[in-house]
Amino acid sequence: MRRFRIVKDDTDVKFMSIHKLALFLSGAMMVTSIVMLFTRGLNLGIDFTGGMLVEIKTPLSADIGKVRTALSKLSIGAPTVQEFGDGEVMVKIPGKEAQHVTRKELYSEMRTLLHNKVEFRRAEYVGPQVGHELIMKGVHAFIYSMIGILLYIWIRFEWQFGVTGCIALAHDVCATLLFFTITGYSFDLSTVAAVLLVAGYSINDTVVVFDRIRENLRKYRKMPLDELFNLSVNQTLSRTMMTSMMTFLSMLALLVFGPQVIRGFTYAMLVGIIVGTYSSVFVASPILLYMNLRRTPVPAKSESELAKQH
Repeated sequence: MRRFRIVKDDTDVKFMSIHKLALFLSGAMMVTSIVMLFTRGLNLGIDFTGGMLVEIKTPLSADIGKVRTALSKLSIGAPTVQEFGDGEVMVKIPGKEAQHVTRKELYSEMRTLLHNKVEFRRAEYVGPQVGHELIMKGVHAFIYSMIGILLYIWIRFEWQFGVTGCIALAHDVCATLLFFTITGYSFDLSTVAAVLLVAGYSINDTVVVFDRIRENLRKYRKMPLDELFNLSVNQTLSRTMMTSMMTFLSMLALLVFGPQVIRGFTYAMLVGIIVGTYSSVFVASPILLYMNLRRTPVPAKSESELAKQH
């Protein structure tokens, strides 16, 4: 019985032949992401902006669209309404206006708009100072993770691999932020967690490619680097595609059948999986071409013998 393979063993795609175009497009994307981040900005969720968070329960027959329409008439601002269970709804009211409304006044207005068909579970206020602290902690978490990844790859490989890995990670993060900037989806703490998960997922795939490149650098001392990199990427392509497809399908199922409250997390993961796979092939590997890598010979066997074994 033949095994099912996404990528054939004799695949020979010339990835490095378009590496200049890929690097140009990736660089343009990163610049666009940074510009839009400072001009348009992210649609920060209540975790960062501050506001009121209310959890309510409505009749099971209630239409979430009707609930959104009714609550859009709240006097203190337009809320974000998310359904996360059977009749359970999360209402997020961002902005400082929510600070000046008592819980009793808010409950009374919501009961009127929903015709008393509502049960209040909990309500809490998130101050803007707390939101600022959460933003800084998210930034620090990302910076520390980048430093840790750089040190790990530096120790395991060489400094060129570490620097290249961090550039590829910055590329993936910029692509994810660009997606949220363009679409306007809410960016909250769960999305920050997804971005960090994307960084870990992407660097894992990149390290697999790096490891094969390092191995082939020892085997093929005279092979041109672009051919060697093509060989290395093709050798790991089957594993890369299989891992990415399985993870993507898992996140896709979560997007389709999962609750609305984790929608931002799911979007970030889906974008990160696609971009992370792309960066391992078209960003990390091509940048190494310009890093003046050293070739370490294998004294026990000649290059021709290693090539035959391969």
